[in-house]
Amino acid sequence: MKIIGIAAGLHAGSFVNRLLGAAGGELPEDVGFEVWSGLGEMPPYEPGPMPAPVGELIRLILAADAVVVTAPEHSLLPDELIDTLDWLAASGVLAGRLVAVMSASARACGAMWAQAELYKRLQIAGAVVTGAELVILPGRRHFDEDGRLADPVLRAQVRDVIGQLCLAQPAQPVLDEVMEPALDLRGEPALGLREPVLSL
Repeated sequence: MKIIGIAAGLHAGSFVNRLLGAAGGELPEDVGFEVWSGLGEMPPYEPGPMPAPVGELIRLILAADAVVVTAPEHSLLPDELIDTLDWLAASGVLAGRLVAVMSASARACGAMWAQAELYKRLQIAGAVVTGAELVILPGRRHFDEDGRLADPVLRAQVRDVIGQLCLAQPAQPVLDEVMEPALDLRGEPALGLREPVLSL
C-alpha cells in the first residue's frame, strides 16, 4: 500500500506540515509514504490543458492507494488548497479513493469549519473520507527531536486515523490514463476534451 500526503500549509515549519510528517511516521513498515509539496505552485482551476504541477500530483495519486491531508485551524481553506481540490475534482482522480483528513487547533472545534469545508469538497470529488479534529494543548511540547508527536493522546488519535486508512480498502475506479478534465466545475463539457475513462 502507498499513501500520498498533502499538507495545507505553505511553510515547511508550520504545524500542519509537521503533523503530516509525524503521521507518516506512524504508518506500518510495509506502507509507502510520499509527501507532495507542490501546493504553492498550483494555479487556479480552468478547463483545458493541465499545468505540470497538476499532472504531477494526479500521477502520484493514481499510483497510490490513499491520501492524507492535514488542514489548518483557520475557518477558510488556503486558496492554493482550494485550487488543488478543484483540479482533482475535475479530473476524477479522487473518485472512490480513500482520503484521511486531520485538522488541529488549540481550541475545541477550532478546526471544525475548515474540516467541514474540506470534507464537502472531497466528497463532491467522490472521495471516501475519514479523519479527526485534533486538539493541541497550549504549553505542551508537540514534537520530539525525531519529529514524532510527543503528546501520547494526540499520537494515539493520529494512529487511529492512520489505522483506519490502512485497514479500509474499498474497490475504487482507476483512471486508465491521465487526461484533461472533460467537465468544468459547473458540470458543463469543456470543448475539445474527452471524458476520462474509468475501469474498476
